[in-house]
Amino acid sequence: MRAVARRLDLALDCTVITVAGTNGKGSTCAMLEAILFEAGYRVGTYTSPHLVDFTERARIDGQPANDAALVAQFEAVEAARGETPLTYFEFSTLAILRLFQQSQLDVAILEIGLGGRLDAVNIIDSDCAIVTSVDIDHAEWLGKTREAIGLEKAHIFRPGRPAICSDPAPPESLLEHARKIGADLWLFGVDFNYSGDHQQWSWAGRGQRRNAMAYPALRGANQLLNAAGALAALESLRSRLPVSQQAVRQGFATVELPGRFQVLPGQPVIVLDVAHNPHAVAHLAANLDNMGRFTTTWAVFGALADKDIDAMIAAVADRVDHWLLATLPGERAAAPQMIAQRLLDAGVATTAQATISSFESPSAALVAAQDRAGPNDRIVVFGSFLTVADVLTSGAASNRSSRHGKAQR
Repeated sequence: MRAVARRLDLALDCTVITVAGTNGKGSTCAMLEAILFEAGYRVGTYTSPHLVDFTERARIDGQPANDAALVAQFEAVEAARGETPLTYFEFSTLAILRLFQQSQLDVAILEIGLGGRLDAVNIIDSDCAIVTSVDIDHAEWLGKTREAIGLEKAHIFRPGRPAICSDPAPPESLLEHARKIGADLWLFGVDFNYSGDHQQWSWAGRGQRRNAMAYPALRGANQLLNAAGALAALESLRSRLPVSQQAVRQGFATVELPGRFQVLPGQPVIVLDVAHNPHAVAHLAANLDNMGRFTTTWAVFGALADKDIDAMIAAVADRVDHWLLATLPGERAAAPQMIAQRLLDAGVATTAQATISSFESPSAALVAAQDRAGPNDRIVVFGSFLTVADVLTSGAASNRSSRHGKAQR
């Protein structure tokens, strides 16, 4: 990566924020992007994976990059790499960073793809780094404990620069590494915090307060933690990126992120969530509990075989009545038959009121769920980015009028 980046003369001359974490990094990036855009800055945001179209990964002022601009960068990377092998993600990262370099940005927000220490994005020395949460995922690459994974993520921190951690219980390894390199460590509950009631919430940092704010447009109980980390980052950078209270309010009001506890209008209610590890599914379960009562819950579930499927099932099983298991594309996909056996092993009973069925795709499973569900039921689509992506791409979630009447707006 560094060798090819040198050949490209790759460098970002704007303020850079990197964001890592097991979960919550996409939401944190989206909030920062929305707030900084409202503050009048030219913002580039690099996130992954995409849901429907590759151009989602590279946004400038909230708009996906166009194909021609990206192709030009791909050609430049291909010419520069020579015999140096690059992975899909490394190649994409270099191309998008070069696009940002040429886009006269005020600020670049870069989401870490996996871990931190060896991630392609970490070739950039950021001005502020955020770790949103630390839990067990990608254990075969990052380690099997929070301590091991925390150390990997802590390597996005830089000496003397703000290092934000919005995990309420960060691993000691993360804290120790930050202290060892002399990072300016900001901890949730120590350097920044939030409080709120049913109507509004407030935030306090080291020397700044944000009071009487409406809740972020992104749904989910954990979004205030993500929002708190984003505001801590903005306070740490306020000498170079001042942001008004109005920009904060407007950013939180307008922020959008498909597939993160996305509740679609109409009946039955459809929830789309890319939760793909036990930590994320536990948050999904808590958010489902806060939705109120529904007659029946239908789960459209597709997952990758290298995920902890047993723990994912355990986190949400008692909230699901019917499981509609979907085949995902690619060699990593878990077969519906295997997931069905895991459900049975976990004690999920099969009766007329509790069924397990298999489908060739998430969109086919969703169509079946919509045909079977009543207007007072809910359908939850989760388990992988691929699961939600197939539903969004197919249009199955939006083509609802023929089943239960025109969508309620």
